[in-house]
Order: sequence, then structure tokens, then C-alpha cells
Amino acid sequence: MFQYKFNEAEDGSLLFEQLKKGRSVKAPKYAYCSDTVYVYCPESKLNLLKNSLKEYNVNFIFNDYSLVNLDKKIITHFDNSMLSEEKRSFLVTATELGAWVEPLVSYLDKRMGYTEVTLLQSSYFLHQKAFSILNNKRTQVSKRIIDLLLATFLILLFSPIALVVYILIRLDSPGPAIYKQKRVGQYNEEFKIIKFRSMRIDAEHDGAKWAKENDDRVTKIGHFIRKTRIDEIPQLINVIRGEMSMVGPRPEREVFIEQLEESIPYYRFRHAVKPGVTGLAQIRYPYGASLNDAIWKHKYDIHYIKHHSTLHDLKIIFKTIKVVILGMGR
Repeated sequence: MFQYKFNEAEDGSLLFEQLKKGRSVKAPKYAYCSDTVYVYCPESKLNLLKNSLKEYNVNFIFNDYSLVNLDKKIITHFDNSMLSEEKRSFLVTATELGAWVEPLVSYLDKRMGYTEVTLLQSSYFLHQKAFSILNNKRTQVSKRIIDLLLATFLILLFSPIALVVYILIRLDSPGPAIYKQKRVGQYNEEFKIIKFRSMRIDAEHDGAKWAKENDDRVTKIGHFIRKTRIDEIPQLINVIRGEMSMVGPRPEREVFIEQLEESIPYYRFRHAVKPGVTGLAQIRYPYGASLNDAIWKHKYDIHYIKHHSTLHDLKIIFKTIKVVILGMGR
């Protein structure tokens, strides 16, 4: 939903005289439930914003410089460095008078629980305090300790199940039960991910292919272990080795990454952290293998990296357990 208003006063001073007549109010608590958001951006960016925001159930009003009453108004901006000095002063004055003013991407980030990657700019990544997982040693140490403790516990817990699955895979189809494949990890370094084999051994005889829902290359036992995510139990060994974490973006293959980064902004930024056995994208977004699916997963991966916390990791782990128990996996 869009509205577009642009009433630029001939005399710049008149514009701000009108604004300052608005009632000064205390900035509201984060207005996640607000259904109207004011957006200020360069004229050249309007089409980009409208295309990116058309699916949001929010009433976006663009470039309304006639706005006077600031009571509980949510004001966002995009690419404000390209605005004139007068228009940037409008935003500063709005802040002074108590409006809630912040970058559009940051606002959507907090309100929606994912990052609108189609609108990402380099400035989003240049606030290091917002990426504690990348620069806070205490956070990194605590995450590694949790990884080691939990991975060790789960290996002991699931070892009987793993043994049974190993035998069933060998009986179900020819080939090894354990499958290793190169994936891209932290800092773009490749490692071999360890999984229970869920596809035929000739699944990629004519080249790499995206996995898909109801994939006919999946074996009988493969359908079950993929649905319950039992096929990922061996990845706990990758966690012990330090190649993966319990929670993080899912590791992808270089051949697919090269394709995806052509269409998805800052796709390789996901490699700033270790890939995970599970992740925010896995519990929030259904299984899929299209470009649109990859974009949506990237939205959740970037959001996870920026807003990481130990509590958030634990919530994702518990939700993953729920998915496995209820059989709602891929």
C-alpha cells in the first residue's frame, strides 16, 4: 500500500516553520503495530522501494514533507545521503520534535524479524556494535562452549538411532551410508560436511543439481530421515571439529553460491559466521529450492547474524527440536 506526497515549500525556511508547529511528543516505544510508515528517499529510489515493499501489509507514505503532526509517527529514511541538505534537516527536526526516526531497513528488520536484503547498502554492515557475534570475544567463546557441550550430548543421545539408520540405509540402497560433500564455511573456506546419505549414489551423475521437494532422487529411507532431519546427525562431528556451529546459516556449495550472489546482494556475508546444523531460516521458512526461496532464507540469515544472542540460539535449538519431534522438517 503506497501513498506519495511531495509538497516542497518554495522557501525552505517555511517548510520547517510548518513542521515546528507540530505537537512535540515523547518518542513512542517501538511501534511494531503501526500500519502507517513515512518513508523519505531520493526520487530516483522510489521505484526500487515500491517494488521491494509491495508485499508488506503496511501503509507506506513516501516523501510527505507537508507532515506537521508528529504524534506517534514512524519516520524512516533510505539513502538519505542523496537527499538535499534541506530534506535531511527535515528528518533531524522531526527527531528533535519526538518522532521515531530511523533507517527504513533497520525498522523493517526489527518489525518483521528478517532483513529486506533487496534494500541492503554497505552502511548496514558498518555498525560493528550491531554485530556482536563478529567482534565480541565473550560471545564467540560462549557460543563455542555451547556448541561443544550440546554436540557431545546429542551424539551420545542419538548414537543408538544413528546406528539403526546406518544399517537401514545400507539395506535400502547400494552405496555408503555416510555422505561427504564440500560446502563453504566461515571466511569462505571449504570443508566436507558429513551426512547420512538420503539420495541414490548416482543423484548427480550429470552435474550438481538443486535439491527439491519430493525429489525423485531421494531413497525410501531417505524421505524419512530428511523429514525428521536425522540425516543431519553426523554433522555434529563437524560441530566438534569447529567447522560448524549448532546454529547458523546452512552451508551451501560453491557452485550454487556463485549463482546466487549474482542475484542476491551481499550473499557471501553469511560466511562471516560458521554455518549451522540448524538456523533461523530453517525454523521460519519452509523448504524450497528456487531463487525466491534462497532470497527469503538470506533475509533470515542476515537478520540472525546482526541480532545474534545466546538466548536467540537456544530458542532456535528448542524450536528445531519441536520440528523434529512433530515431523515438520523438510
